[in-house]
Amino acid sequence: MEYECLIYSVSNNVATLTLNRPERLNALGGTLREDIYDGLMTAHNDESVRVIVITGAGRGFCSGGDVKAMNERNKEKAGSALEDKIDPLRDQIVLALRDTPKPVIAAVNGPAAGAGMNLALACDIRIASSAAIFGETFVKRGLHVDWGGTYFLPRLVGMARACEMIFTGETVDAETALEYGIVSQVVSPDDLMDTVGDLAGKIAAGPPIAIRLAKRAMYKSLDSDLRGALEFETYAQNICAQTKDSREGIRAFVEKRAPTFNGT
Repeated sequence: MEYECLIYSVSNNVATLTLNRPERLNALGGTLREDIYDGLMTAHNDESVRVIVITGAGRGFCSGGDVKAMNERNKEKAGSALEDKIDPLRDQIVLALRDTPKPVIAAVNGPAAGAGMNLALACDIRIASSAAIFGETFVKRGLHVDWGGTYFLPRLVGMARACEMIFTGETVDAETALEYGIVSQVVSPDDLMDTVGDLAGKIAAGPPIAIRLAKRAMYKSLDSDLRGALEFETYAQNICAQTKDSREGIRAFVEKRAPTFNGT
């Protein structure tokens, strides 16, 4: 796939979407939003893809909105109607990350600020380079948090820390992000993509149906009670028990070998 502001590639059942505006620390300007959404839909609809990885080109993951472009738009739209300033594509990207049954890993190679931080939070797993920093920097520009930050951040770090980060707009380094639970691993910059690749490979080698249902179950449980979570687990388990992958997994255990899952 060819995009203006995104590099899309697939290898070993893993689709990698590399945000490609390095001169702007991959700020969400130009065609990047459209490219991200199209890339996500392409990966979602590709049966050969089992895992999606999102990272950034150059020294940044994503610096958020393109502030220079925002300033120009504000001059042009100073008197425009409110509906002309609404960005539905932003919400579509966040929902696409959550709705795709395929696991999504953010390889945070550098600054992830504002919308860029929340793009990472919308992914299922975040692994950071030691060069990464994270910040809900909206208040620094007089803006409100968007891209799902008020939903994701309190669920990850607790309300008090989320309030502190959002109210101050201050950034935290990778080690602090690990302490807060924003990321699950911090590795050296040179090791980031290999570490993410290893994890993506392990997930891609697993049974796709079981993993996709597990993703749905975990997020569904955030908005349901225990009874509802148990009921969905039973539903998902009954589906998985009828798959060829389940029979293969059980047979491989008995035969003391590694299973080979084909997604059926």
